Amino acid sequence: MQLRELREYCKRRGWEIEGEYVDAGISGAKDRRPELDRLVTDAHRRCFDAVVVWKFDRFARSVSHLLRALETFESLGIAFVSLSEQIDTTTPAGKLVFTVLGAVAELERSLIGERVRAGLRNARAKGIRLGRPPLRTFGTAEIRALRRDRRRRMSFGALARKYKTSVWTAFVLCRHSKSSNSKGRSRRP
Repeated sequence: MQLRELREYCKRRGWEIEGEYVDAGISGAKDRRPELDRLVTDAHRRCFDAVVVWKFDRFARSVSHLLRALETFESLGIAFVSLSEQIDTTTPAGKLVFTVLGAVAELERSLIGERVRAGLRNARAKGIRLGRPPLRTFGTAEIRALRRDRRRRMSFGALARKYKTSVWTAFVLCRHSKSSNSKGRSRRP
């Protein structure tokens, strides 16, 4: 029934059907589906001028996924039509709906970002260590030796290999040395 009505709609608009992209038996909730992937690939190849779907939720189950797809189509100059919701991005009303959806998605992204930052501040305030644990811990003598090697111009990569740690950890250990020894003066490590 859905395909028949979509074909009739295209015929009424005088549009030639370039292809039908039907993911039978695969949930629309997934961002990656074989036929959806093929549709996006064909869109980038400019194989068609419009995408016509039965309903938004048959195409994408989340607002963010729908908006990403709509933004891609818009950037490629491809119209998007949802038959059941009567949304057509070639019309002023359809463009309005697209803009409102974009604003809602942007608000959602901003709210999520604020919540994440608030959660990180809360965790830090509680003394929770963030990030992955270090590859290993260093004794005071080992830290002094690592810093001495760095002052002798050993690269951070070489330090990491010698002390069996990450380049970043070697950098941080040397940076702490610089900040604690410099007392406001600029000093090369």
